[in-house]
Amino acid sequence: MGRKFEKRKATMAKTQGAKSKLYAKYAKEIFVSAKNGSSDPSANPSLRAVIDRAKKDQVPAHVIDKAIEKAKGGGGENYESMRYEGFGPGGCMVIVDCLTDNNNRTFGDVRICFNKGHAKLGGQGTVAHMFDHNAVFVFDHADEEEILEALMMADVDVTDIENDEGTITVSAPHTEFFKAKSALHESFPALEYEIEEVTFVPQTISELSGEDVEKFEHFMELLHDCDDVQEIYHNAEVAE
Repeated sequence: MGRKFEKRKATMAKTQGAKSKLYAKYAKEIFVSAKNGSSDPSANPSLRAVIDRAKKDQVPAHVIDKAIEKAKGGGGENYESMRYEGFGPGGCMVIVDCLTDNNNRTFGDVRICFNKGHAKLGGQGTVAHMFDHNAVFVFDHADEEEILEALMMADVDVTDIENDEGTITVSAPHTEFFKAKSALHESFPALEYEIEEVTFVPQTISELSGEDVEKFEHFMELLHDCDDVQEIYHNAEVAE
């Protein structure tokens, strides 16, 4: 698999408006994790993982703290996870994960994105079976055998490990995320992760060319502008 999957994830823009959307996205995810479990990150692995990702994306501490305090209050919105699947321009496959407090609104918004983006919205399971739902860790280390041995000793079900010039990519089933993270931390406490996440990795690639590239970029912009969209996964790649 290697690190090509990074190119197939939707990229975040760098404008101030995009930063605000990024902060709002993390605030919602932190609120949900804290509300559904403990508000103490040390006692809530899910919350701790979200906070770690937020810090990597340079989300300010006050945004994180405010979301946790809101969850402690017990009030606020009740968000539900929703997943939409379908086909984008050029026949590429797309998965859209949302957090919403209004299913009808979110479905309508996502459907408009698909319609305007020259895409086709499908039913549940339309394309998800063509992706691997993986825990992925990327970090610098010289010896993949040493990493693999530590994970195997902790009984982690590793599905793939690759060394790309000193950068290790470890893949495991998504259910193994916290076990793998704990095993890596215990054996290599100084590791700094470039990526540590649960993601959908496509089993095949759809190469886009010509007008489909512009249509796909427009489709991604529409989805990113949808307030309830949290993550976008796809198998599109621009033909060289």
